[in-house]
Amino acid sequence: MTQTQPPQETSAPQENSPPPPQTSPDSPASPGPSMGRLVGVDLARALAVFGMYVVHIGPPLSATTGVASWIRYMSDGHSSVLFATLAGFSLMLLAGRREPKTGLAGRQARARIAIRAVILLALGTVMAMEYGGVIILGFYGVYFLLALPLVRLSARTLAIIAAAFALVTPQLAFVLTSLLTPSVQQSINTYDPLRHLSEVGVLDLLLTGFYPALTWMSFVIAGMALGRLDLSCGTIQKRLAALGATLTAAAYGMSLLLAGKGALRSLAEDGPSSGGSGSMPTGSGSMPTDAGSFPDMPASFLLKAGPHSGTTFDIIGSVGIAILVIVGATVAMDRLPRLRRLAKPVIAVGTMSLTAYVGHFLAQSALSTPAGTGTQQSWLPLIMYVLGAILFAAIWSRFFRRGPLEYLLNAATKPAKHIR
Repeated sequence: MTQTQPPQETSAPQENSPPPPQTSPDSPASPGPSMGRLVGVDLARALAVFGMYVVHIGPPLSATTGVASWIRYMSDGHSSVLFATLAGFSLMLLAGRREPKTGLAGRQARARIAIRAVILLALGTVMAMEYGGVIILGFYGVYFLLALPLVRLSARTLAIIAAAFALVTPQLAFVLTSLLTPSVQQSINTYDPLRHLSEVGVLDLLLTGFYPALTWMSFVIAGMALGRLDLSCGTIQKRLAALGATLTAAAYGMSLLLAGKGALRSLAEDGPSSGGSGSMPTGSGSMPTDAGSFPDMPASFLLKAGPHSGTTFDIIGSVGIAILVIVGATVAMDRLPRLRRLAKPVIAVGTMSLTAYVGHFLAQSALSTPAGTGTQQSWLPLIMYVLGAILFAAIWSRFFRRGPLEYLLNAATKPAKHIR
């Protein structure tokens, strides 16, 4: 595995190394563009990490103005969407970049993905016991398991499936949650072992949690489609940039036209941060209220496109933004070598994003850092966490190929090589 390899080795995060000029094992040729492409994905992952920091540690949207409000708004929801999209990209790095692995190699790749999924689900459950439903790792484990049947599909087929999911699943989720009365939900949770361990059970992972698989698989599958493309190709870069801009403008424009000026309102404006450490109840991720109150939710909500609203417009617009970030980071790393050198410490964070993600929660607990809620007004804690992550990643990457948790995750998947 190379040192510049992106999201494949982990989920929200990754288990690769800093950016020495090597090519990915799945793309043995063209070290130049290929290296730039993977470094660009690492940069995108680092931006997703910092976006999560903004939501978890920074001031709430109501306490910001100007550029700070724009940063806070764009981080809410969009950073986790970028993570999910990169998770899909990472699956293709494991399963075969341009061409899917088949035969023995394919079986071993799928086994590695399944092992990662189980580990991430277990780690996410343990962390949810302390930090609540905001932890994304358990959801990532579910995404990986659900994506296993799709890892051999072409980019075109994956894109079609992602589009179909975006168009259908929000409406399906709305109907299902509307039918999910408190008594039904309680009955399901009673027999759910995960729910007994933490506040994130199977129902939350699939339907009512912060990042429900039913609607969020659209992002993962879109990332898988991106993973099958040659992002170092200038023509593909231009087409993806145009696609991302079109999706973003069309989704948010249509939502504003149909739902009015409040269509893009962030759910964070109506309460605590949607990403604060355990600051909001489970269920706020996909829709604005607890699942038990969905029978009272008007169908007009499906026309909105605010962060974490989980509607078709939100999904399409968020995928567009994720594509623009990934392509923009790729182009910047390909064509601006000086910037790539300057960004090396930031890129290092992207190569060990699992460590950076878990680490900032542990640091919040150890340092008693207030979450991004109404009690947190200063940007200083956020700045210190970002600088701390960059410093740690820069130093660690000088001596080790992978981050601490990335190394453990990679070691845990070694038994997959015994699959026959």
